[in-house]
Amino acid sequence: MERWGKVAIVGVGLIGGSVGLALRSRGLATEVFGIGRSSRSLDRAEQCGAIDRGTTDLAIGVAMADVVVVCTPVDAIAEDVRRVADLTPDEVLVTDAGSTKRRIVEAIEGHPRASSVYVGAHPLAGSERRGVESATSDLFEGRVCLLTPTARTPDKPKQRARAFWKSLGSRVLEMSPAEHDEVLAYTSHLPHAVAAALAGCIPADWLPLAAGAYRDSTRVAGADPALWTAIFRENRGPLLKALGSFQDRAAAFKYALMTDDESAIFAWWEEAKRRRDRFESFNKPAAS
Repeated sequence: MERWGKVAIVGVGLIGGSVGLALRSRGLATEVFGIGRSSRSLDRAEQCGAIDRGTTDLAIGVAMADVVVVCTPVDAIAEDVRRVADLTPDEVLVTDAGSTKRRIVEAIEGHPRASSVYVGAHPLAGSERRGVESATSDLFEGRVCLLTPTARTPDKPKQRARAFWKSLGSRVLEMSPAEHDEVLAYTSHLPHAVAAALAGCIPADWLPLAAGAYRDSTRVAGADPALWTAIFRENRGPLLKALGSFQDRAAAFKYALMTDDESAIFAWWEEAKRRRDRFESFNKPAAS
């Protein structure tokens, strides 16, 4: 398995910390260097074993790096990638873990140096938890990582990015930035928005009576509000389209309920069950 030399991680939280733990547990890097906003958070990352060393100085952190993984919020990624590209060696690979892609990639491709070394990526392995304390070395194991190259992405960085994320245990797929954002609006961003809406519509004094259905349906509403505000704003167009589809489904149920149409209610639920069962079939553990 390929070793990656010095790997710098910009933003050592849940995802960045898990990248570091995966690299170190698999012996894939000669050094894992963390870059963050506070020495305290970097000290925690070092204590958790996610990094070998850390710094709040980006130039020091990415100097002589072979790979840089940018794990900052989506509204900061493009600028962080551009800054990293201007501070790193010619042969560096810069990738990221952002949950949106079109606007990020467009901003980076306007910077010649950054576009020559950057390959967009999104490991589908998040959680409502946050912080390096929640990071795990196997977070990416068996999970899909989407790469979002364009016609302007050089082949060598693209192949290195594919090998890098695969070495962490991911199943790597490719799609365009625009397709990524449309798909994720439905499969991730809409479910988070619906969970938040459901969590917020239950009267607070009824919560002691809520049980498994409420817990399971609202789990992701426990995620960081600042993180999800940025994601929703970055992917506003596709998310509005996804919300329209959800409203159509809810309206169909509402009409069937208003008219007491038993067969329509049954068919509405049955279709949802078939879709959920199909999802489960894609996510069964591989046979040993």
